[in-house]
Amino acid sequence: MKYLMLVCTDPDHTPGQDDGAPDVEDWVTEMDGKGIRLMGNRTRPASDATTVRVRDRRVLLTDGPYAETKDLMAGFDILECADLDEAIDVASKHPMAWRGMVELRPFWPGDADE
Repeated sequence: MKYLMLVCTDPDHTPGQDDGAPDVEDWVTEMDGKGIRLMGNRTRPASDATTVRVRDRRVLLTDGPYAETKDLMAGFDILECADLDEAIDVASKHPMAWRGMVELRPFWPGDADE
């Protein structure tokens, strides 16, 4: 099952110098090696976001993210996991689960291989 893993900052969290969080490059290498991480990347800051809406057949653009939140998406990964338990295990090993937060969203089924 595929999961979108949103990697978010937590501005209220101040990690200690030795918080025990794993290195992100080690996480990427491990998950790529296991075939779990299908792709991922960092995203530009929320100030570079553009929100698109269509109302009454007109395209409306807004600078910035749609959500009024202090937690900001910093990146994403697409995972292929057997189930939610495996996705949680993978997410818990990502350094931003230690220093920010990670949100998992399953994809709707419908791929030919599901």
